[in-house]
Amino acid sequence: MAAPVVSSVSPNQGPPSGGTTVTVTGAGFTGATAVRFGTKTATSFTVNSSTQITAVSPSGTSTVNVTVTTSQGTSTQQVAFTYVTIPAPSLSSLSPSQGPVAGGTTVTLTGTNLTGATAVRFNGAAAASFTVNSSTQITAVSPAHAAGAAAVTVTTPGGTSTPLSYIYLAAPTLTSLAPAQGPTDAGTVITLTGSNLTTTTGVQFGSTPASFTVVSPTQITAVAPDGAAGPVTVTATTLAGSSNGLPYTRIDAPAI
Repeated sequence: MAAPVVSSVSPNQGPPSGGTTVTVTGAGFTGATAVRFGTKTATSFTVNSSTQITAVSPSGTSTVNVTVTTSQGTSTQQVAFTYVTIPAPSLSSLSPSQGPVAGGTTVTLTGTNLTGATAVRFNGAAAASFTVNSSTQITAVSPAHAAGAAAVTVTTPGGTSTPLSYIYLAAPTLTSLAPAQGPTDAGTVITLTGSNLTTTTGVQFGSTPASFTVVSPTQITAVAPDGAAGPVTVTATTLAGSSNGLPYTRIDAPAI
């Protein structure tokens, strides 16, 4: 068997403090006993296959050659890894800054030094996916998370940003309508009581939208639109989704 061959490393640079996870690509890696950055041994490494190793860079300076050693010898190719002072990333805003507990919200992260981002995390949980649009912007898809605040961070070869808060919203619920019936004509003011109503964006009587006012996280007042006599389902929609439905009954005015 021949000595191992190193053809590339990615990323090919990292901070002097070390700690960069580097993918080493080549051939003949089975049974590797050492990965070195110059004369220093990698902090740790894992042989993924005969053609790939992931290694964590040790501390260092300047540009060094990355080598792999097996029982067949040490690679001789000149594949460079450069220690550079990379500025740490920073975040200045999230848009939107809240979304449902189910995740799936596309969030735009704005900041500086975001090039080369290797991770976006929401309270330590990896984003479902993310795209680095530029050195100042990333779009990330929020993962599922319990209701409440989550610290959003970006990690690059320069380090991890200070966090910004993203709020996970619980789905709205409705428990009562008062009154629960009224005339077929529009204009009856209905009090909707429930929970998680702060971010309400719409109240519907069946498929008909109603004007409304959010009074508190547990209360909305809505003006019933006109409609045919009979029951109709009332729902509230928030940034976290739609609530359960409650029945509202329209009654014909008495005829003389």
